[in-house]
Amino acid sequence: MSDAGEYRVTGTEWFFRGKIISLHRDTLTMPDGSTADREIVDHQGAVAVVAIDADDHVVLVNQYRLAVRRRLDELPAGLLDVTDESALSAAQRELAEEASLQAGRWDVLLDLVTSPGFSNEAIRVFLARELSHAADPGGFVREHEEVAMTVTRVPLTEAVARVRAGEITNAAAVAGLLAAEVARSHGWAGLRPTDIAWPDRPGAAPLALDPGRR
Repeated sequence: MSDAGEYRVTGTEWFFRGKIISLHRDTLTMPDGSTADREIVDHQGAVAVVAIDADDHVVLVNQYRLAVRRRLDELPAGLLDVTDESALSAAQRELAEEASLQAGRWDVLLDLVTSPGFSNEAIRVFLARELSHAADPGGFVREHEEVAMTVTRVPLTEAVARVRAGEITNAAAVAGLLAAEVARSHGWAGLRPTDIAWPDRPGAAPLALDPGRR
């Protein structure tokens, strides 16, 4: 997206490029002409899935997260790291890989920008219903933390109660579960189609370093 109003990026210095994130510093010129440096974490973007079965049970995965040094209950989710893959296709792939499920009905539940003060990370959360078993996608092999990942189904009401109790803290899971509870209370009306525009999506691959902008 273009800079809002008269805020302009007038300089960029890159420091790091990693597999998932990159780090740079932008010089931001304000409408009054003053400037400030802002450190920005660039992220590939991600998708997550609130998968709800016919009994109103929601699918949760549990895995170890090094950054917080503990296991977390989360939604099936993954990075937008496949070139030219749509957000919907990524969500369908992640649901199949992590939970061995496919869905007959898909909707956009909500869009998140997780930490806009320092990162462009954005997550699109889909609602998946009419669940059925899916064969493991060809070529997918669990490794590292995913080897010990577990998959469970719990009543949506129970999952929301666990959010309110501080037991589920993953940001996408918290937002997705609460949004699903609200959507259910409205009879699932007003959900957005899966092909609706997503202006905040960072892109399906890490940003390239640009030596010309320093």
